[in-house]
Amino acid sequence: MKRNTIILCIATLIGITAVVESCVSTKVIGKSGTTLWSENCQRCHNTPPSSAFTNTQWEVINTHMRQRAILTEDEYKKITEFMQAGE
Repeated sequence: MKRNTIILCIATLIGITAVVESCVSTKVIGKSGTTLWSENCQRCHNTPPSSAFTNTQWEVINTHMRQRAILTEDEYKKITEFMQAGE
């Protein structure tokens, strides 16, 4: 009985996680790196010129900020591409 309850709880958590992730991904798909930057980064930071850092440095910076801002993989990728492109 106890084992079945644990399995049911784990299955429920996995299902909830999948639903939440799919909702978040849907919201991100139609947004550009520029939009995601302004929604997630520009609240706290001024936009530095893209030439301020190399592409590698942008990846390191955005990896760090991805954790702090709790960004999804898609958000991270689009923001990094935006900063590397210098749009």
